[in-house]
Amino acid sequence: MRTMKAYRNRELGDKILQWARQYPVVTLTGPRQSGKTTLVKSLFPKHAYANLENPVERDYAASDPVAFLGQFSGGVVIDEIQRVPSLLSYIQCIVDENPEEHGRFILAGSQNLQIMRGVSQSLAGRTALASLLPFSLAEIGGGSDVWETLWRGFFPRIFHDNLNPTEALAFYTATYLERDVRELVKVKDLSRFSRFLRLCAGRTGQLLNAANLAADCGIAGKTALEWVSILEASYIIRRLPPWFANVSKRLSKTPKLYFLDTGLVCYLLGIDSPGQLANHPLRGAIFETFVMTEFWKHYANCGVTDGLFHYRDGAQREIDLVDECGSSRLLVEIKSGQTPNAEWGETLKRISAALPGESRLCVIYGGRSSQMRSGVEYVSWSRIGDGPF
Repeated sequence: MRTMKAYRNRELGDKILQWARQYPVVTLTGPRQSGKTTLVKSLFPKHAYANLENPVERDYAASDPVAFLGQFSGGVVIDEIQRVPSLLSYIQCIVDENPEEHGRFILAGSQNLQIMRGVSQSLAGRTALASLLPFSLAEIGGGSDVWETLWRGFFPRIFHDNLNPTEALAFYTATYLERDVRELVKVKDLSRFSRFLRLCAGRTGQLLNAANLAADCGIAGKTALEWVSILEASYIIRRLPPWFANVSKRLSKTPKLYFLDTGLVCYLLGIDSPGQLANHPLRGAIFETFVMTEFWKHYANCGVTDGLFHYRDGAQREIDLVDECGSSRLLVEIKSGQTPNAEWGETLKRISAALPGESRLCVIYGGRSSQMRSGVEYVSWSRIGDGPF
């Protein structure tokens, strides 16, 4: 019952309703199966609904857009809008004729690159933009076991239909490769792209080395960067940029790579149980991926552009996460260990002392208790559902 409620009442819902009262159009993007359709249908039950995945609807919208849009006298939810991007220009004309009619068009789609290209050309200044990622820890009601939680991942249908995660994510990956990849780029050899995807999974939480990825996959470096962009545009991965400030030390200019769902990472790496994850050599990187995605989900659900970075200086000193979204800078060290270690906090203190301005210090770790130690807050993974600190 708890997960069913989360499936329909997402944290982003209130923000979408607010924007629908302020803008003629609200555009919702996110990965496939993140719950976009269920959310917009539940938020706008009186709106008509059109799914451009339906060949009949798609052909009608593409061949006669004026008549297609004219059939909706009131508000309408148009799903998979990227299937007929030319429709956005006609929506613009309708909006410009009735600029005070807010919330008339609710658009949803799963290919951010194509949608944003059309939005920037036709709907700039006319639409609010929202991103719906898979469930947050708070939306599933927390978790009792860290490795079970991370292995299962956060895609709504796995919870809603009590699916086997390995099977569900196998189908998800196959569908993604066959549909989205073919639409976004002309990939002749899907098996090579599939290998690239798995190679990326083995590098989640690490600095992005496109040349190394290209060499391991047997492709050109330019192709590797293009494929990384495809993965990011379809919400499979995200890059975390490095933090810069006016300091004398040389800082890393390389982003880090993270997947947006730990369950998908586990599937791609062949991790078939929580116990195997608990003993896997990449468990620390997967735990770090979980923490990072929770921060991204929090800011996306609040409708706020995040200010999240990683830090690495010339002496190879690192901070996993620098959060500059709030009133004060937050430095976060991420550790999968279940026993607090004072040295984790000392590392944060040493790096913080070399940075300009004041910073709050936090360690998010795999244990159950939260505590304050000498100016450093140690936060249990189970509390990250409360939002950034």
